[in-house]
Amino acid sequence: MSDETLYKIGNGTRATAAPAVDTKGANDRPVGETTVPPSAHATRHTEESPRLFIDEKATNRTRARYQRIAASYDRMEWLMERRHQVWRARLWPLVEGPRVLEVGVGTGKNIPYYPAGMEVTAIDLTPGMLERAQRVAAELNASVELSLGDVQALDFADNTFDDVVATFVFCSVPDPILGLQEVARVLKPSGRLLLLEHVRAGGSLGTFMDLLNPFAVRVMGANINRRTLKNIRQSGLVLDRVEDIGLRGIFKLIIARKSQTSVK
Repeated sequence: MSDETLYKIGNGTRATAAPAVDTKGANDRPVGETTVPPSAHATRHTEESPRLFIDEKATNRTRARYQRIAASYDRMEWLMERRHQVWRARLWPLVEGPRVLEVGVGTGKNIPYYPAGMEVTAIDLTPGMLERAQRVAAELNASVELSLGDVQALDFADNTFDDVVATFVFCSVPDPILGLQEVARVLKPSGRLLLLEHVRAGGSLGTFMDLLNPFAVRVMGANINRRTLKNIRQSGLVLDRVEDIGLRGIFKLIIARKSQTSVK
C-alpha cells in the first residue's frame, strides 16, 4: 500500500489516511466510483494460489453500505456487544502469534483484547470504520498497524502471518470462499485462522433465516444465513475446532489451519 499516507498513532500504532467515500446510492453506485486502495480490486496470482477475480460491484456495495452506517454502528450493536465481549475475551487468549492479522477490524472492538507482545496488523474495507478503529487504538495506546484492505485480495506476501483472526466478518465478505483462500495464502505453513461467527441454523429456523436475510443485509450489512463451516472446507483450510458458544449453535468459535497439501 505504498500509495497511501501512513502515520503514527500512540505507541507504535500506524494507520493509513482514509479516503473519503460517497455513501449515496449504496445499492446502485456505478462500479469504480468509490476511492479504494488499488489492491482491493486486484487480480492476484501466486505460486500457491489460483488466479482470483474480485466482484467489484458487490465489493463496492458492501463498502458503501458499511460506510453509510459507520457513525452509528456501535450504537446499533450495543446490546449484542454485551454478549460478544465475553466471546472476544475467550477468543484472543487462544492467539499465539507473534505475527497476527486481524481481518475486518471494524470500529476496533477487538483492540482492547490484543495480547501483549504481538505484532498485529489490522485491516478493514471501509474508511469510516477504520477511522473509528484508529481512535480506539490511540485512546488505548495500542501497538497495531491499521490500514485499508480487502480480505478477497490481501496485500501481503505468501506465508506472512502466524495467526489470522476475524470476528463476525465472513458473514459480510462478498465472496467468503475467496477471502478464506486468501487467508490460507498469507498464513505460514503452521498458521491458524481463529473466528467468531454466526452461521445458518438447520431446519425450519434456517429457512426463516433465508427469508429474513435480504432485510438483514440491507439494514446491517451482514448475511445471517452463511454456511461458514462448509465455506472453510471448500477453501482448502482444515477445521481443528468448532465450538457452539451461543443461540443453540448459531454462534460459533472456530479454529482452522492451513492444509498440509498447500504447504511446500
